[in-house]
Amino acid sequence: MDPASDPDRAGEGPSSTTGGGEESAGGGASPSAAPPSRYESQKRRDWNTFLQYLRNHKPPLTLARCSGAHVIEFLKYLDQFGKTKVHATGCPCFGHPNPPVPCACPLRQAWGSLDALIGRLRAAYEENGGRAESNPFGAKAVRIYLREVRESQAKARGIRYEKKKRKRTPATVAAAEGSGDVQAGKGGGGSSGGVAVTSVTTTTTV
Repeated sequence: MDPASDPDRAGEGPSSTTGGGEESAGGGASPSAAPPSRYESQKRRDWNTFLQYLRNHKPPLTLARCSGAHVIEFLKYLDQFGKTKVHATGCPCFGHPNPPVPCACPLRQAWGSLDALIGRLRAAYEENGGRAESNPFGAKAVRIYLREVRESQAKARGIRYEKKKRKRTPATVAAAEGSGDVQAGKGGGGSSGGVAVTSVTTTTTV
């Protein structure tokens, strides 16, 4: 992490070039390194936010003492800034993806946002010298918490998280059939080309 960079301005495009104003005058100066990608900029902002949270913790926490439990505390703290309405069990809108009436249920961070955040922080931890085996963002407790958030939000908001089979392309089919004498009308049996790649699809709105 570059301490001289401003995370709030990162990703806005090239802000400096080598040679200062010579670029516009002669065009001979080569531009500096490309600005960080949107993902890298967001990862740096998330990392700085987490470090600030540790400094403000009562009592203050060091990164070395941070555990999965502290990561979960951080995720719950972020709920106050969420924009996704999660209906309570007694709410008439509970279980409805498109509630017919407004309600006073609280706003929370959407599961998809938290899941992506943990992925960025997990990478940032190791990029900043942390060991993979002691990475608190990869702790089992954090994975369980995220799964519980996903399931509870899905039930409260009437959203189904399904594993969807990806359509096989003609090239994939040809590769599967080319591995043996598969004739028309006969099943491929244990062909390795029949393994479906699944992906989790969500309709979570933030």
